[in-house]
Formats: sequence, C-alpha cells, structure tokens
Amino acid sequence: MELSLQGRRVLLIISGGIAAYKSLDLIRRLRERGCAVRSVMTKAAEQFVTPLAVQSLSEDKVYTDLWSLTDESEMGHIRLSREANLIVVAPATADLIARMAGGMANDLAATTLLATDKPVLIAPSMNVMMWQHAATQANVATLKRRGILTIGPNPGDLACGEVGSGRMAEPMEIVTAIAGFFAGQAGPLSGLSALVTSGPTHEPIDPVRYIANRSSGKQGHAIAGALARLGAKVTLVSGPTREPTPAGVVLQPVETAAQMLAACQAALPVDIAVCAAAVADWRVAEAAGHKVKKTGGAPPTLALVENPDILATLSTAGPARPRLVVGFAAETRDVVALAVEKRRRKGCDWILANDVAPETGTFGGDANTIHLIDDAGVEPWPTLTKQAVAERLALRIAANLGKGIL
Repeated sequence: MELSLQGRRVLLIISGGIAAYKSLDLIRRLRERGCAVRSVMTKAAEQFVTPLAVQSLSEDKVYTDLWSLTDESEMGHIRLSREANLIVVAPATADLIARMAGGMANDLAATTLLATDKPVLIAPSMNVMMWQHAATQANVATLKRRGILTIGPNPGDLACGEVGSGRMAEPMEIVTAIAGFFAGQAGPLSGLSALVTSGPTHEPIDPVRYIANRSSGKQGHAIAGALARLGAKVTLVSGPTREPTPAGVVLQPVETAAQMLAACQAALPVDIAVCAAAVADWRVAEAAGHKVKKTGGAPPTLALVENPDILATLSTAGPARPRLVVGFAAETRDVVALAVEKRRRKGCDWILANDVAPETGTFGGDANTIHLIDDAGVEPWPTLTKQAVAERLALRIAANLGKGIL
C-alpha cells in the first residue's frame, strides 16, 4: 500500500557524514508522498551535499547558519524548531548525537533540536567502532529515555571499508518509520496515556548478589511498543533487561520492587496500566553493606519481607486509578484457577494468565499462551508470538476504551 504523508511537515536535519547523500533520496521520497520538507544542514554536511541540491529537491529554503540576521528575522531558530510535525535527523552522526545528549547549542542544528517541542526521529550513521563505543551507546540510551525515536543503524559494508552496524537506514525505511509515527498519532489510542511495567526486579542481598527471576522483559516491552503504535503516550517502567526500548516509549529504568512502585506512582495519572513485570514477591529485610563472605561455618540466614504489591496498589489508587488496569498471572500449575483468584484479590480489571513452567519456554522465549480473564469470564488465546500477543492486547484495550475498531 502506498504511504501517504499528505499535509505533514518534516524538518530534516542533515549532519556531516558520508550518508548525507541518502538525504537527497529521502527528501524526494517524502515529497512524492505529499510531505513538506524543510532542511537544516550543518557545516560538515555541506562537505558531502550542497544546500542547492537539498533546496532543489525540497522546494524550500535550506538553513545553515545560526548567526544569519536574514534567516533569524525571516524565520528564527525557535519557529524553525516548532513549525514541523516531526524533526528527522538523517544522518545523525556520533558528534551530533553527543551534542544532543549533552544539551549543547553551538550551531543551528543543535540549537534547533534543543529548542523544539516536537518529536524527534534520528537515523544514526557512523563507523562500527564509533557506534559500539560506550560513549555513543550511553548517549543514545540517554536520548531514548527522553523519548527520542531511533531507526537503525543497519549492519553491512561501511564507507570506511569496515563491516558492521553503522549504516544509516535506507530512505524508504525512514519514510516507513515516519509514516508509522504519524499513523500512531492518529491511532485509536491517540490522546490517551499508558503505564507499562516490564522485566524482573533485582532485590539486593549484598552489593554483588540479589534475588531475581527469569523474566526477559520481552512481553512487557512488546506491549509498550504496541500501545505506542496505536497512539498512546507510553511510560515503560522496567527492571534490568536487554530488550531495546520501543520507539515512541519513554523508559524509566529501575531495579527493585520499591523503586518500580515509586516510578509507577510518579507516572500517575494515566488512562491505562499494564503490569507485565515479574516483580519479586520478597526482598531481604536488611541487605548487607559489604559482600557476605564464607566463613566455613553455617551459611547465613536471609530474613525476607514482602515487597509492595504494585498491581494491587494501582488497582486501588482511588481518584488516580487508571481507567483500565491489566495484570499478568505467571503460574506453573492451575494457571486459570489461580489467575481468577488473583484478579479478585488484586482488584484489577483484566488478568492475562500464562503458563511459565520450564517446559513451556515462556520465560526468555518468543511465544506465549494467554488466557484473558475479565468480568465476562475466561477467553483462551492460541499460542502466539509475544509481539502478536502485544498487538492483540493493544487492540482489545482500544476497543474497551471506546476508541478501537473491534
């Protein structure tokens, strides 16, 4: 199906990498689909493509100089940063990513990004070692926590002659991501906010040991992404996991159950809460301040206390209670019966029961078998990928709140 971007306005920031040549094709493909494109170029970008070429394809003025009296009087970097529906940085070099993370404003591109109140999508492009460097990864993680969207980089042959991740996403990949973003804006959950918990919690025993579980965070992260794609403004509170933050989702990383509860309460009020995290039921009453050593005698006794109940707390939050509270019941036996009782005890609206016995491969795997339990009873779902479970749940939520298509 042809992607239409009629009536949309994109501000394209082109920074100085060899992939800047792809920005010309990106502009052409956006314009073909009815999207208005205005461009900002860094000085380094002008070493790879000319402002004249960019202007010819975009049919709009190209801005390059923070100190231009003419540009400031005609447009100004504040208007420039806010008149588009979406800002796209392609290519996004390691340098510009670092300046974005640091909040710098030392040229027109960085100043525009700092002054904007609009969503931003970046398409990183750089040498594989630069991409893998801890500084770049930390900068990208910082931007994602702030809600910056990312696409790529892709693996493959690089202009420097090396092979690995670092290639800017192809123009049509970026166009598709832009179209997906706008589709989400107008989606059935547009205007609603959602809170999703994901991953395990780590409860410290001492500075090097902790109590945890086998949750990977795959299901919770997939749900957060599915809700965002339907237009919801999503806060993802997640324990330690290797799962990437879904596009359009604001991540709030935590470690312990107490931290997760505090982050959830801080996110209220929201319309939707989905508690998919595998929260530890207990924590050590008093974690040791130093590593506990073997002494050759009896092992230490760990005194445990119960952790706060996040699902029950959200379900009974009074005026701040979300309109729809969804929990998970991960069980290894009597899955449906235990989930029905859990829903009654916690006071949530829906429970998604799933079997996490070792032989199912659910924890850490890519598939899940769900029973949805609500006032109407028990609805068994077929075994699906966790992504498909997330999409199905997101659509069901949209339908329940009167904004869906089911």
